Amino acid sequence: MSPSPEFFAAAKKSATPAMRQYFDAKRQYPNALVFFRMGDFYEMFYDDAIVAARALELTLTSRSKDSSGTAIPMCGVPHHAAEGYLARLVKQGFRVALCEQVENPKKAKGLVRREVVRVVSPGTLTDANYLTDREPVFLMALAEARRSGETAIGVASADLSTGELHVTEYAGKTRANAVADELASVAPRELLLPLDFDPTFIPGLTEAAIPITTQESWIFGIDHATHSLTEHLGTSSLEGFGLDVVQHAAAITAAGALLHYLGETQKANLSHFRTLNFRTRKDFLVIDPSTFKHLEILKGADGSRTGSLIAEIDATTTAMGGRLLRAWLQRPLAQLNAIRERLDAVEELVEANTTRVNLRDVLTGVYDLERLVARVVLGTTGPRDLVTLSVSVGTIPLIRTHGEDLHAPMLRALVDGLDDVADLRDEIKSTLVDEPPALAREGGAIRTGVDQELDELRSISLDAKNSIAALEDMERKRTGINSLKVRFNRVFGYYIEVSKSNLDSVPKDYHRKQTIANGERFITPALKDYERKALGADERILEREQELFEMLCKRVVDSAERIQRSARGLAVIDVLSALGETATRRNYNKPRVHDGYALQVLDGRHPVVERCSEAFVPNDALFDESEQHLIVLTGPNMGGKSTYLRQTAAIVLMAHVGSFVPVREAQIPITDRIFARVGASDNIARGQSTFMVEMEETAEILHLATSRSLVLLDEIGRGTATFDGLSIAWAVAEHLATDARAQPKTLFATHYHELTELADTHNGVVNYHVAAREWDDNIVFLHKVESGRSDRSYGIQVARLAGLPPTTIARAKTILAGLEGDELGRGGQPTFGALTHLGDGQLGLFQRQPTPGDRLAARLMKLELEEMTPVEALSLLVDLKQELND
Repeated sequence: MSPSPEFFAAAKKSATPAMRQYFDAKRQYPNALVFFRMGDFYEMFYDDAIVAARALELTLTSRSKDSSGTAIPMCGVPHHAAEGYLARLVKQGFRVALCEQVENPKKAKGLVRREVVRVVSPGTLTDANYLTDREPVFLMALAEARRSGETAIGVASADLSTGELHVTEYAGKTRANAVADELASVAPRELLLPLDFDPTFIPGLTEAAIPITTQESWIFGIDHATHSLTEHLGTSSLEGFGLDVVQHAAAITAAGALLHYLGETQKANLSHFRTLNFRTRKDFLVIDPSTFKHLEILKGADGSRTGSLIAEIDATTTAMGGRLLRAWLQRPLAQLNAIRERLDAVEELVEANTTRVNLRDVLTGVYDLERLVARVVLGTTGPRDLVTLSVSVGTIPLIRTHGEDLHAPMLRALVDGLDDVADLRDEIKSTLVDEPPALAREGGAIRTGVDQELDELRSISLDAKNSIAALEDMERKRTGINSLKVRFNRVFGYYIEVSKSNLDSVPKDYHRKQTIANGERFITPALKDYERKALGADERILEREQELFEMLCKRVVDSAERIQRSARGLAVIDVLSALGETATRRNYNKPRVHDGYALQVLDGRHPVVERCSEAFVPNDALFDESEQHLIVLTGPNMGGKSTYLRQTAAIVLMAHVGSFVPVREAQIPITDRIFARVGASDNIARGQSTFMVEMEETAEILHLATSRSLVLLDEIGRGTATFDGLSIAWAVAEHLATDARAQPKTLFATHYHELTELADTHNGVVNYHVAAREWDDNIVFLHKVESGRSDRSYGIQVARLAGLPPTTIARAKTILAGLEGDELGRGGQPTFGALTHLGDGQLGLFQRQPTPGDRLAARLMKLELEEMTPVEALSLLVDLKQELND
């Protein structure tokens, strides 16, 4: 983004004092665009100007030449509109260093001092106008460390806009894939890596569109990281957070480096980071990114929120609740007691209809407290934010009142734990006017009577301005010029304006200041005296209001932990009441979650599809460890196989979130992972075909699935040749059915009807099919899952529905009849290699030379046995024997 250090060193020698300041800022932040404050503008120079002008569509100009005689490229943006331009740059992946004037130019002795006060990057953008309310903004750090003879990778994720800090780590052979899953799940806006970290070790990282920032390796040292964390959190060790410096060195170094980076770039108090949450995989139901995509949890088929599970069940009323529900869906619980606590809370809110409605009504008045507090702590807030914060916490007493009759342990603890910070709320209300300006520097935010000095300054300013108004009347009378006006501008201050026709009447004590087209402007000693009083008072008023506002912000910062605790409680109440609302509206029921194996879903429905269907057909899903742990599901395309798979997974996931589920009744076992291979996908960027992606995802399932896992496989093997596909599908199903270590609950949807034979030879394998019926050569989809195997696939009928030409359909029927005739001629056993005569003397799809058995079978198929006499039959038998002997 900038010329070489040698160029800057040479240019700095002959630069102006202000440009020397710019060079110092650029040297400190060479990889950022420097917004250099000069008066009312932020200016950019050299390559920064060229890049910014192109990205922001600004006019590129130049300023005085440098020491080489070359004009310096320059562009700028007004300082009052800088946030919009800054957000546009950051969303394009740039980092921006704000170099501010850190002293009042009017009071500065010589050059105004300038310093970089904040660095904004994709992972540290906090401006509410440019964030999505219901989505987090995570910055992630990765770090490596050795433990117990193996390398572990630590992962830390921080949301600067809310103060969330999560850490975890992964070890063993699968650590790289686990980190890749974490990256896909968290979707960080920016990634922080040590200089010696090899990004190619993490699958897909180099192809991912995540801006990467590298830091010196010493920042990731265990001693430095431990000191950074303990000092910030005010603790002597990290054991209280479940972290041991030996066993969890990777997690600690990642978290410590992340906090160090935030401190260096924000140059502000980070006290809203009050704790860190150490997560382990055993605490949550693991859903890998491909499964998340296949199940359409957060995004629908088109990549938007529409058509997703979260869009269907999200009835939260606050931004905090919306983000929390998203987090719950991303990491469903895997601890029985914790799940039951949530379900009991939702159950009470379903039954206490009036209480739920009242709570939700009050919650509509709660703004985004998490982000409001963060902006106060970071020093980017305004008076309106504090009033909004006060209004939000002011709802807590009413929420307590509505929740006083709730008895579920989780709800009771949440309501009792709410702190309305009444002392702070009262202080904000008594200090700020009801409708303050957005920024404190605009003035008028502080109430009269709050501060004696401010009141006196306002009185002086008002008196001076009244005096100036009186002076205008007095001068009109003294000069006889009725059109005389006293006006003000920022260049000259107050002045007297007289039109050309009245210049002869101007008194001698008027001092000419400026000639304009229609007259002239004058000043007088009396006017300048009033001006000095008025402007001096106005300037001091703004300074004093800013001081008082900063004092109030300090009080908010001191109470930040209390506010955050209440914000978290309100968010949880919002999510639980929203789940209760959704359950009531959608006729969901409470699942019975247990610690065994059996999964029983009676009359299950897909939470999204049922909303788009006038008559959704519910279905059961039953798994039993001894007799039914792998279901082979056959049936026609469009019959509902994929929907059945997805709804089973959605029901299990929702139960682990703590939500009621779309069933008549359900027993859901604690599940460690959900694997879903549903639908085709490829990865063009990584040069992987649909079949390669399918095989990689299937391999992961076979390696990682356990008896507590739920596996959903749809049409495995269809991406390759028929023989290969059938062989792979058979082997995969057989592995899942017979692997004594695992035997996960598996739904295996397939068009390979041969797989139904597994039920005849393997315990625990059963056949189900999606029912369909023919009517007048058309197909009717019943969408009902029934026991037994499907007798046919109805592919030609589906092709007709899709609009294939009649001639093509007719030809397909001919080919199918030939294939089926050949199969019957060989006893009806599928062998995929048969010679098939398809009419007009053509060979079939699977080429091989005919055998005597094929010819004899063809003759037998044509016989009309009931019309033959015994003699004719005996003669035929002799002929057939002779043909076989030949």
